[in-house]
Amino acid sequence: MPQVPASRLGFFITGTDTGVGKTLVAAALLRGLRERGLRVAGMKPVATGCIATAQGLRNEDALVLQREGSARYPYATVNPFAYEPAIAPHLAAQEAGRPVEFDEIWRCFEILRADSDVIVVEGAGGWRVPLAGQLTMGHLALRLGLPVVLVVALRLGCLNHALMSAETIIGSGAVLAGWVANGIDAAFERAADNIATLEAWLPAPRLGTIPRLVPPDVRAAAARLDTSVLC
Repeated sequence: MPQVPASRLGFFITGTDTGVGKTLVAAALLRGLRERGLRVAGMKPVATGCIATAQGLRNEDALVLQREGSARYPYATVNPFAYEPAIAPHLAAQEAGRPVEFDEIWRCFEILRADSDVIVVEGAGGWRVPLAGQLTMGHLALRLGLPVVLVVALRLGCLNHALMSAETIIGSGAVLAGWVANGIDAAFERAADNIATLEAWLPAPRLGTIPRLVPPDVRAAAARLDTSVLC
């Protein structure tokens, strides 16, 4: 699979950990870009914790991204590698006997890219999550040639997790295009102070701050993000 240079054709969404709101941010970016008149497509290349249906394995996060696309892209194109157990991707792939293949991801990516102005690709877990052999989620972002948006969960420890993630992303050779503060912990103290610290330390713009939304609301989240910073 060839590597393309980082460009503004899309963005790779990663997080400081799992369960930090990557899907909500990815869907909100798709919604915001689509409302600006751009043709968009969402992609979740690898997903675990899928549910068996009559149509095959389905992942709720991938379904959200599929719904937010400008067109109804086939599920297998949006999420080419779906696994049932809610465990680390490389372990789920080993159990299923179906390893993650970057060439297949690239094929699906190209289909979506050819029909879109912007493609938003959501990773699984964080930047260093193993996928296959010595390849990680970060390697996938680099192979797709996409700038990165980092989702920072506002909770105790977020400063260390965000700064280490950003350092690793940039050190890998990727472009950190921006970050989003996501309020997942209603009891988190000094959230504004933590955001100010991250704004001073992270070498990328904050796209917005999403308050704790229960249940998650894509429209409300999209209203909190400034997509003009990206493209």
